[in-house]
Amino acid sequence: MARAAAVVPPPESAGPRPGTEPVVRRPAEPDREDPDRFEDDLPGAGTEPRRQSAGNERLRAVVLAVVSVILLGGVPAFFGLQTMNRDPVFASLDELDVPTWAAADPVDDVSGSRWCLLDCRLRERTVNSERAPEETTQVYEAALRRDGWQPWTPNYCPEQEEKGSYTCWRRDELTLDLWVRAPACVPPPVDGEPAVVPSPDPETAAEECSGSLVSVKVRNAIDDERTRPQPTTDPSLTGEDPYPTLSEDPLGELTPSPPS
Repeated sequence: MARAAAVVPPPESAGPRPGTEPVVRRPAEPDREDPDRFEDDLPGAGTEPRRQSAGNERLRAVVLAVVSVILLGGVPAFFGLQTMNRDPVFASLDELDVPTWAAADPVDDVSGSRWCLLDCRLRERTVNSERAPEETTQVYEAALRRDGWQPWTPNYCPEQEEKGSYTCWRRDELTLDLWVRAPACVPPPVDGEPAVVPSPDPETAAEECSGSLVSVKVRNAIDDERTRPQPTTDPSLTGEDPYPTLSEDPLGELTPSPPS
């Protein structure tokens, strides 16, 4: 009995089939940037500029904050310290309505505490006037009255007799001493040598010693002893008089005895 043999089709060849074109594969090329494509569309594009922009904005905000602190806090603090260091009493003396010839070469001196710690503050100012003491006194007294100062006549004004015009004034919690007198006209010593006494000639002295010298002393009224009660010679305050004066002494006259 004959067996049918299996028919196996022949393998197809690897070559191109008839009637078809061969497919040519090109090697992969790196991606090229499209010049017409926006930067934001590219992957990872814009990250670095955004970081730089955020850093610049943060730096700008810090600078603005520092400038604001300086303007709002530093400048007022500076002027506040300047005001505290500048005594308002000297500022009021600067504002006195006196002519320039009566306030030349001012020299200020301060002692004590402004807040009366241990000692209250004492302010002193000395100026030179180009005119006579009488005219200078009138100018300063008129300026003090316009500035609100009132004449004051305590017991010790001055504490001791002084040459020239010496007056005392009060305003609010302050007291003021005004002393106007002729200048000393004694030159200072030179190279350790004593000062030369000026010539006794009146005409020469009048030419060399013209003008006047003004001294202003301002104190707190609470620290001025002249504002306190002054001691008197009342025996009830100072003690008993060791040699009292007797008057109408009942033992000074003999009392007559009654008749027997």
